Amino acid sequence: MHKNSYSPDDVRHMAHALQLAKRGLYTTDPNPRVGCVIVRDGQVVGEGWHRRAGEPHAEVHALAAASAQARGATAYVSLEPCCHHGRTPPCSEALIKAGIARVVAAMPDPNPRVASQGIAELEKAGIRVDIGLLQAEAERLNPGFISRMTRGRPYLCVKLAASLDGRTALQNGESKWITGEAARADVQRLRARSSAILTGIGTVLADDPSLTVRDLDIGRQPLRVVVDPQLRMRPTARMLTLPGTTLVVTSEEHAKNAAALCAAGAEVSGMPVTSGRMNLSLLLEQLAARETNEVLVEAGATLSGDLLNAGLVDELVLYLAPHLLGSSARGLFNFKGLEDMAGRIALDIQDVRAVGRDWRITARVAY
Repeated sequence: MHKNSYSPDDVRHMAHALQLAKRGLYTTDPNPRVGCVIVRDGQVVGEGWHRRAGEPHAEVHALAAASAQARGATAYVSLEPCCHHGRTPPCSEALIKAGIARVVAAMPDPNPRVASQGIAELEKAGIRVDIGLLQAEAERLNPGFISRMTRGRPYLCVKLAASLDGRTALQNGESKWITGEAARADVQRLRARSSAILTGIGTVLADDPSLTVRDLDIGRQPLRVVVDPQLRMRPTARMLTLPGTTLVVTSEEHAKNAAALCAAGAEVSGMPVTSGRMNLSLLLEQLAARETNEVLVEAGATLSGDLLNAGLVDELVLYLAPHLLGSSARGLFNFKGLEDMAGRIALDIQDVRAVGRDWRITARVAY
């Protein structure tokens, strides 16, 4: 395995592979998004991307397109080729059989079942392997898969919409609509890339949301997860009538009385509750066990604050609308007060851009 300098052509072809991988942004879940480009004598002879779990991986599509021209060629892959039998055969085996001479991988596979074994197999077969080209860009493409494999929990993004003075709703709870149509359409794209959408029972009772992906045909619906310690979820909730699965997480005691909710189509899971609060870290571990990569939180100040307090929020996406709601309106987070400025939760701003008449701020949380 090599980590050395790369040519401008190497960079160009890997960037192409990453662009191909992005085509699976909404559809590959729970698998990672992966792209592959095969180049021989300076010419692209095959390309492909992973489209859906259970279907051929990116390398297989690219090799099929390249056919006999794959022999002696270089394969640029955005993720280390797999070496195990999962839903599909191993890609390392396919690359060896096709006669590929060199593999350039953007990053190692964080899956413990791979863990550089794919690289080892390729090198054993006499294939040169270079790894690390555009690795940061490749990692940004699959934050949830990496998180699930390395931390045992999904990547958590909290989406919030607020007025310019940081208010999410009027004092009476009215919040439709703080942001404009462009921002709401942008949220649909956030939902579409997510494995699950997490909310609290307060939001469900107040707004009766759908929490579905609309206007984008991705062939699936993210799992809807409702945190409901006292099991106040109504069997008539709108989301229970819609395609996809709704998981209601309640206390172990209340889970025994969920027959009506289950009959309405909900899946109910009981968990330990302490002082009326769910163990959110345990909840994320359970979601990871369901192969959940990315979780989008669309909740009120209480659940969002609890997640921040627990150190579980990886990213914030905040839509700021060009109006003011005043000091009596509801704020963004409910979390423990600070005794000094040293206790502030720091944010690493990743992106700021206009979305229609609103502004979208994307930030990583730096605990």
